[in-house]
Amino acid sequence: MASGIKKVVLAYSGGLDTSVILKWLQDVYQCEVVTFTADIGQGEELEPARKKALQLGIKKQNIFIEDLREEFVRDFVFPMFRANTVYEGEYLLGTSIARPLIAKNMVEVAKKVGADAISHGATGKGNDQVRFELGAYALMPNVKIIAPWREWDLLSREKLLAYADKHGIPVDFKKRKGGGAPYSMDANLLHISYEGGILEDPDFAPEDSMWRITVSPEKAPNKPQVIELEYKAGDIVAIDGKKYSPAEVLTKLNALGGKHGIGRLDMVENRYVGMKSRGCYETPGGTIMLKAHRAMESITMDREVLALKDDLMPRYARMIYNGYWFSPERKLLQGLIDASQATVNGTVRLKLYKGTIMCVGRTSKSDSLFDARISTFDDDKGAYNQADAGGFIKLNALRMRIAANRTKRQRR
Repeated sequence: MASGIKKVVLAYSGGLDTSVILKWLQDVYQCEVVTFTADIGQGEELEPARKKALQLGIKKQNIFIEDLREEFVRDFVFPMFRANTVYEGEYLLGTSIARPLIAKNMVEVAKKVGADAISHGATGKGNDQVRFELGAYALMPNVKIIAPWREWDLLSREKLLAYADKHGIPVDFKKRKGGGAPYSMDANLLHISYEGGILEDPDFAPEDSMWRITVSPEKAPNKPQVIELEYKAGDIVAIDGKKYSPAEVLTKLNALGGKHGIGRLDMVENRYVGMKSRGCYETPGGTIMLKAHRAMESITMDREVLALKDDLMPRYARMIYNGYWFSPERKLLQGLIDASQATVNGTVRLKLYKGTIMCVGRTSKSDSLFDARISTFDDDKGAYNQADAGGFIKLNALRMRIAANRTKRQRR
């Protein structure tokens, strides 16, 4: 193919799909391939990806495996949770928020090695193609994109295996014998997602053995556990008095939430490309973070500032879901969100029990707006004049009283 592409950076996992793509790029585009593998906490050994890339003829200096766990949580997950971000009322965007990070680092590798294209294994039906490519174009405007699933005819597992056999591509025995998971999985430090296969029937209840990092609430400990989270400028910096890095915070909360059956979700969402898609998700640490952050904001943030954040959050969530992390509007909104977090400092106590999270305490020594002298039901000794409420209510009712009088006149 006379494409003009000389070198391409491939998002490479070492699995069946991306291994086939690697060989396909070499054959069809006849270009030099550079592999990029990101460790974002998927819990898999990544060195086999290096070994397989070498087996497929990739030069040692063209194999990049990067540990991005701290960057992922610090620069992507934490900023997202400062906004209490939830897509369509439920989804905590575990897959969505990882894609711009991968795109960013792929572009950095492409610039480093002088590549003129990047390639990914996202299908033409999914959201990830949009997220990868919007991120890449935002950071490297003239980069060329190769999306094999939009070009080739290897549109089934059987065809992929046949291609692998023909070209001597090593394939995991379980995948060859059909012993792998009966659905597609995507994992990172924030979540695991499950979709496709038997889950494509939205009326099918997944078996309990599907879930990997959470126990079922029925099997969770019978004794609740109370944890204390310390916040600084909207981010968790300590758990039970011990300081942790961002990635360590999420790892610790994942373990705590998983132990208590927290963070499972089964939903049908609206994809960017227009179709509905059923997905199951495990996000134990993120679910805890969402609850705790809201509790911290409840005593440290002004009412109207919090209301404005709540109004903007659904739009912010759609930006992330739809791949606009590097857009000017997301950056502008992030600045507003981050500015609002200057006072979100203090501690929150949560009780974890059989799939539930209850806030059992929150305090801020320096930034609390909770004034017990004013809010008390006992004698406030003049801190609040209850008679003031009458005028406030009458003024707010004025437009409704005028409308009611008009209706009354019209009926005469």
